[in-house]
This record gives sequence, C-alpha cells and structure tokens, in this order.
Amino acid sequence: MRIKVPASTSNIGPGFDTLGLAVSLYNIFEVERSDRFEIEIQGYNGSMTDPDRNLFIRSYNRVFQLFGEGVTPIKLIQRNNIPVARGLGSSATAIAGGIETACRMLKRYLTVEEKLKIAFEFEPHPDNLLPAFLGGFVVACMDGDGLYYEKLPFPDDIKIVFIVPDIKVSTEEARAILPDRVSFRDAVSNIQRVSLLISSLINKDFSKLRKAVSDNLHEPYRSRFIPYYDELKDVCYRNGAEAVFISGSGPTVGIFTLAGEERIGRSGVEFLRGKGIRADYLITSVDERGILAEV
Repeated sequence: MRIKVPASTSNIGPGFDTLGLAVSLYNIFEVERSDRFEIEIQGYNGSMTDPDRNLFIRSYNRVFQLFGEGVTPIKLIQRNNIPVARGLGSSATAIAGGIETACRMLKRYLTVEEKLKIAFEFEPHPDNLLPAFLGGFVVACMDGDGLYYEKLPFPDDIKIVFIVPDIKVSTEEARAILPDRVSFRDAVSNIQRVSLLISSLINKDFSKLRKAVSDNLHEPYRSRFIPYYDELKDVCYRNGAEAVFISGSGPTVGIFTLAGEERIGRSGVEFLRGKGIRADYLITSVDERGILAEV
C-alpha cells in the first residue's frame, strides 16, 4: 500500500488557526504487512524510527485500538520530502497517513469528521489536517468540540513559493511565544484582513493581497524566529511577490505570485545566504485532491 499526503501552509497571514492550503509537495508512506514493526525513513527526520514516537505508527495504532482490534504490525518506508519543523504540515501528513492506512487495513470506513476526531488527539490543528485529508483551500472553525469547515476555490493564476531557512521551530515554541491576550484593535484588524484576503482570492482581485495578508496576532511574535524577516519580505515584494507571510508556525516564508517565481525564490535565498543563513526555496501549486491511497 502506498499513501501520498500533501504538505500544507496555514494561517496565510491573518487567518490564524483558520486558513489552510494543500500544496504539491508530498510525504509518501509505503506499507506492507509484517510480523513486527519496522521503520525506514528516507529524507528529512531520518531518526524517527522508534514506533512509540513515530506519528504515523502512533495514529495507525490508535485506529486499531478504537475499533477494538489487535494491531497488525507493518513494515513502513517513510519518504519525507517535506521539511520538518518548518511550518509546512509535515506532522499532519504522518497523522493523516497513519489513520488512512489503518482504515484500509481494517477495511473500515470513517468519515472525514471521524478521522479528524482521531487526528486531533495528536495535533488539534484543523488548518493543517483538513488540507492533508481534503486538499485545496480550506476554512476551519472550531466551536467547542465541533468543527465546521468549507473548501473554497483557489485561483489557478497564483503560484506558491516557499523560502525555507535552515532553522527549526517547533509548534510548541511558536505557540509559547504568543500573548494570552490581544487588543480589540488588533482583533478587528485581523477580522478585516482575513475577510479581505478570502474575498480577494475568490474574486481574483490580487492587487489587495499584500494588504490582506498583514497580521497582528502571530506574525509580530513569530517573526522573531526568522532572522531579517522584514527585510526578506521587502526583497520578495521588490521581485514581484503579491503576498508574503509566515507559513504556519514558521520559519518558512510563504509567497503568492502571478509570475517570476524562480526569481523571487532565488532572490530570497540569496538575501538570507548573504546574511549567513542557509536556505532553499520550493515552487509549488495547489493540491486539490488531498490524501491518496494506492493499494
């Protein structure tokens, strides 16, 4: 069995814990039955071979437990193409992949909502998990124990570039730095901008994107983890970017552009390298399908 799960970028500026977008960068999980658990990891985070710590195996085991079934051991080859601890949803791919694999092993059907309920035990962030399962551009709302979401069209005109500094930032670190309270003014500002962002994307009025991705809730704090973030944004905008924002909890920087994606990516990387910071860039598009399984 082969499971392919897309990366995601979340928040997209003002849409904190609300907006998520699946992109064409994938972690791939190849699974076969075995008499014991074996894990081989290729690519990023090659040390995560302990079944008790591996998110894919943990979520896989949880599904068996919930169905009251004995766990079927597997050999897992995990091809990690998504940088880890960079704000691109790598952990969400492992969780989604483990749940999907267990359901197929057991030949049991779960709705997306039921899968998400399991996934939330490991990572309660619908803005990454929903794109992993569904693909595309997703708006999520948590209300108590309930989850409400909509999948919206995302314009084909936009290319998505990521500048990935060689810096790791865990989600826990990135959340710990956030304040417990924000001002009424900042809250209103974000409501205005996330509304403008969604309407600009749906109406393809890209001239407003730069203003729309401005954020007051998390970027002023998380940008501390990204050296020269403000200067990097300026470099990207000067080279033709329509929108620049922190991807998820960072330190990856996400960029929307209509053209010149190679130029923007190179200029950002060259700027950071000039400051002594190793970085790479990725050019992606939207993944509309979400998790895919080949049996």
